[in-house]
Amino acid sequence: MEEERQKKSFEIDMVRGPVLKKMLMFSLPLMCSSILQLLFNAADIIVVGRFAGDNSLAAVGSNTSLITLMTNLFIGLSIGANVTVAKYYGAKRERELKDTVHTAMTLSIISGILLTILGLIGARQVLLWMKAPEEVMDLAATYLRVYFLGMTGMMVYNFGSAILRAVGDTRRPLYYLAFSGVINVVLNLFFVIVLKMDVAGVGMATAISQWVSAILIFRCLTKVDSGIRVVPRDLRIHKDKLAAIFQIGLPAGVQGVIFSLTNVLIQASVNSFGAIIVAGNSAAANLEGFIYFAMNAFYQATISFTSQNVGARRIKRIDKVITRGELCVVAVGLGLGLLTVTFGRTLLSIYSPSDAVIDAGMERLKIIAMTYALCGAMDVLVGSLRGMGCSVTPMLVSLVGVCGIRIIWLATIFQIPKFHTMNMLFLTYPLTWILTLTAHVITFLIVRKRLREQAVARLL
Repeated sequence: MEEERQKKSFEIDMVRGPVLKKMLMFSLPLMCSSILQLLFNAADIIVVGRFAGDNSLAAVGSNTSLITLMTNLFIGLSIGANVTVAKYYGAKRERELKDTVHTAMTLSIISGILLTILGLIGARQVLLWMKAPEEVMDLAATYLRVYFLGMTGMMVYNFGSAILRAVGDTRRPLYYLAFSGVINVVLNLFFVIVLKMDVAGVGMATAISQWVSAILIFRCLTKVDSGIRVVPRDLRIHKDKLAAIFQIGLPAGVQGVIFSLTNVLIQASVNSFGAIIVAGNSAAANLEGFIYFAMNAFYQATISFTSQNVGARRIKRIDKVITRGELCVVAVGLGLGLLTVTFGRTLLSIYSPSDAVIDAGMERLKIIAMTYALCGAMDVLVGSLRGMGCSVTPMLVSLVGVCGIRIIWLATIFQIPKFHTMNMLFLTYPLTWILTLTAHVITFLIVRKRLREQAVARLL
């Protein structure tokens, strides 16, 4: 009995017991994982910037939005795996659970291989389309090609951690990420400073660390004593389970891709205001990343908790999940937003000593960081809807309410000379969050009512 308790100690029973306590147990390790990832990414930039030069720094930085764009679709598919695994786990349907886990891990390997081929063959052409500066083109293409050698590892880790999150295990992914992140930093220093490998060294360090985290999480899944155990010889695609993963994950992935494209357009507008504004905006956006990923932990929690309760047919408990999730995300968003603005000048000075850059960064923080809780509240509702099996509608609502309105704003109001200011650009964020949040509330009420009616129908 004690041995069984040890084996299950990493899992969380999401369909019984206190919701808030278990949601915090789920979310805090996930929050730490995200913050660690941000810190490790910052270490990459610091090492290449200090020891390889400005062109190398620009080469690595110019790839960030491109990598995000190319991986968002497949990261969205991992959300589909998370929802489907959690649903079958909550319903205790062992056969379907086993098939879903093996389909998800096979999909992760196929996704990684496709991305690696795309990165190796198309790196330079994509950078030409993005108008990367000529002086950094060769370095940027080299970095991208080497970075994408670790793409299969990245996909295996993301899908593997999504499966573990589905049963409430967010601690082991944190341990694996911390270990691989330390390896990344050490290899960065060795490859760049000792071996003088420049951007290829940074890319190689990242690729190796991604493979380390993938091996650790895959080994974990082969050792667990539950329905999510992976048996390598059973890795294959089950068409019905692939369809279930795509039903939830594809809309999430498409939404991520289009969000990335919208952010590229906004960045282009920011670029028109000159280098100082760009620097201040970039520094402030980096700080906001910590707020976003802290809130995102509760979005992930809401997905898993909702999915398990849908699988267990405990529909009434979803209300507790959503209220606790919203309470937590708003508290974290408001608290961190206030702290970021309060200590904003000190924090921004880490990125640049220039008063002009700091002033520009503070303008963004006062509007976006202070209202970021709205974005978190919006995401938690989206997480609950996806957990209930509704993924297309929140995608459409988000694309119209966030992307659509921002693009229209940029093309119309922002073009009026009187309103062509950074503040008017930043105001699109809270405005679109409020409108989209309202639409998601209405969608949630409709979907929840439908689920309750289906639950009643089963009893009749």
